[in-house]
Amino acid sequence: MRSSRPFRYERSALFIAGLLLTAVTAPAQTVTVSTWHNDNLRDGQNTHETILTTSNVKSTTFGKLFSYTVDGEIYAQPLYIPKVSISGGTHNVIYVATENDSVYAFDADGLSTTPLWQKSLLLNGGTAVPCGNTGACAVNPIVGITGTPVINSSTGTLYVVAFDEESANYFYRVHALDITTGNEKFGGPVLIQASVSGTGVGSVGGIVTFAPIHEMQRPGLLMLDGLIFIGFGSFGDVDPYHGWVMSYNAATLAQVSVFNTSPNGTRAAVWGSGGALSGDSAGNLYVMTSNGTFDASTGGLDYGDSFLKMNPNNLTVTDYFTPDNQATLETDDLDLGSGTGLVPAKQSGSFPDEIIGAGKQGLIYLVDGDALGGYDPNANHNIQTVTGAAGGYTNSAAYWNGAVYYSGVKDFLSRYTLKSGKLSTAPVSKASKKFNIGSTPSISANGSSNGIVWAIDAGGGLGSIPAVLHAYNAGNVSTELYNTSQAGSRDTPGAGIKFSTPTIANGKVYIGTFTELDVYGLL
Repeated sequence: MRSSRPFRYERSALFIAGLLLTAVTAPAQTVTVSTWHNDNLRDGQNTHETILTTSNVKSTTFGKLFSYTVDGEIYAQPLYIPKVSISGGTHNVIYVATENDSVYAFDADGLSTTPLWQKSLLLNGGTAVPCGNTGACAVNPIVGITGTPVINSSTGTLYVVAFDEESANYFYRVHALDITTGNEKFGGPVLIQASVSGTGVGSVGGIVTFAPIHEMQRPGLLMLDGLIFIGFGSFGDVDPYHGWVMSYNAATLAQVSVFNTSPNGTRAAVWGSGGALSGDSAGNLYVMTSNGTFDASTGGLDYGDSFLKMNPNNLTVTDYFTPDNQATLETDDLDLGSGTGLVPAKQSGSFPDEIIGAGKQGLIYLVDGDALGGYDPNANHNIQTVTGAAGGYTNSAAYWNGAVYYSGVKDFLSRYTLKSGKLSTAPVSKASKKFNIGSTPSISANGSSNGIVWAIDAGGGLGSIPAVLHAYNAGNVSTELYNTSQAGSRDTPGAGIKFSTPTIANGKVYIGTFTELDVYGLL
């Protein structure tokens, strides 16, 4: 039974007084986490962390500060905006979305015991969708908001997609919420509808129509050049389905473009284990697809198991890379797009612009962002292919200070170096513990110093056992600084859910769990 208390302090009254004093004397809050994995490059790094260091993140000085109880599972990454004029004051705010179709604005420092606001996105007497209705409980037990929202901090707008059931009908809507009140903006919400020409699965009369009950809005949202991009996959490979990408005008919520990854075929989901679509500094959009029909090399329009480089203005494919064994990936459900493409810092050498991604086969691909490589059944024309986790990847990488961090299924969190555009062919350091379903790590650092890798072990990821938050030295991940099991029950988070990604901002670490948002920091 879930607690009805929205807030829990994990310390004494003396600690609360100290927390309030810290809030008064702490440095100005400047870090913003407004999108999945920190930025459109999806590198997961916050390089302006001046409070947490490799010296003070340890069980004697760091631990669980407080938690907020919510009304549903938190699959979306929490987002952080500092110095928001809200609820009669100025607060650092952490925004949380749940599978019960609720969005919360909480004081990020624990200075309010109740939400600054809470908004239900259920309409017309609807409810979040029981997962069994979708044919597979990819998210359990209900489905509402799954993809991480995106915030335009300059306009104070949070964009989020909600899924609900109304009288046995199913709907997705894109909402634009005022971050100070939760009120709808720009005439929202807008019903998500789409169709494309095609003869693929589910088509009628040469038209493929978007079917909400078959398409899961799993990826995080992307904001790029005034447009909001939304991706869709499936509910646990229950046919019929396609991969979809849609764009909406951020100022009007008008639909701008629609792209179907397999209009004349099937599948090719866009899901990425909850990661988001990527964008580079030149304004290109990158999408990774999963197992499905592929015929682009022979003039077709189907892009299963591919890296896609797209024009964000009209969602046309400008280049692509597909592994030479795509047919095997498709047959054996070895999704290439089981993670998100990482765009690292510009590299010296022949390949300054790269995108890095890995899938269920356990291979890490480095692809040239200026010439992706297309498809050749006899050879891969990408920069490099590195053999990684034997169990494959259902998560995404982080990048910091010339290193790439991956955590595979039943594998160790691993650090690879990236020099002159090439990865080390094996990890240069590994954590000592295997993660059951892998993890998407996040990085905190003060520039190039005090790098810490944060990763959540979600166990089986089904909300049945407590999550474990780990912190490693980013320069050598074989050195563990802290984990939430070291102090007994003092720091135990809520139950772990798969693909959970930690948020680090201004001395605190925020993790979403099955029933609550847990907040960690210096004791």
